[in-house]
Amino acid sequence: MSPEAAADHAAAHALIEARDEARLLPVFTAVDSSFTLERAYAVADEIRRLRIAAGDTPRGYKIGFTNRGIWQRYGVHAPIWGPIWNSTLEFANSAGEATVSLAPFVQPRLEPDIVFSFARAPAAGMDEAELAACIDWVAHGFEIVHTHFNGWRFQAADTVADFALHGRLVVGARVPIARFGADAAAELSKLRITLGRDGAEVETGHAEIVLGGPLTALRVWVGAMAAQPQRWPIERGDIVTTGTITDAAPMHPGERWHTRVDDDRLQGLALHTTA
Repeated sequence: MSPEAAADHAAAHALIEARDEARLLPVFTAVDSSFTLERAYAVADEIRRLRIAAGDTPRGYKIGFTNRGIWQRYGVHAPIWGPIWNSTLEFANSAGEATVSLAPFVQPRLEPDIVFSFARAPAAGMDEAELAACIDWVAHGFEIVHTHFNGWRFQAADTVADFALHGRLVVGARVPIARFGADAAAELSKLRITLGRDGAEVETGHAEIVLGGPLTALRVWVGAMAAQPQRWPIERGDIVTTGTITDAAPMHPGERWHTRVDDDRLQGLALHTTA
């Protein structure tokens, strides 16, 4: 094993331990300037292998940093991605509500997203209409993101290794993609979601901010995934969350987060946080 491969193997195990203990780590790129995106995806691949070996089941993917409005703030200027898991996925109840303990998360933040599930596997090179024909349902969701690097200071490679910042995905009411008509890409790009906390508005976001719209973000990701040497599969039934429509909002125990969607085809959500 090369020195770099050994370091990446150690990084994967350190991240698993940091996740289990909900603690911080030194920033990899600050310690090792040769820690590239290529190496970060190798670390993510090792983490994926370790989680599957431990009994966790991949359920799909999160796409991160599709929101062009926050690139400068976080110093990341292109999408990243990573798996979501049986242990990190849940569905809101019929009223669109869920309760989540923040104990497992380090510096958690909340992101309102648009979520898809595939009826059949997509292929690189498909346009938005072809991708829409592969989709079973669409939903509004909350992703809890967190990082094991202090103060949310990192480079893109660090975020890829750090579970792609994924902590938990809460999915709301699922709607057949057909309800968005023949041009679902255009319809979904028009969505506006207002995020609130404890009854007060925090921010309103427009879905077109995610690389032009959720289906466009999906298209970009499918192509990027196909170019990766890891060859992670995209399969029927996979759930994919396409990126935050507002900035990621810091979370604390004892809060009630809520959303309002300006399209009655999608249900707003409410999330209660506990310690």
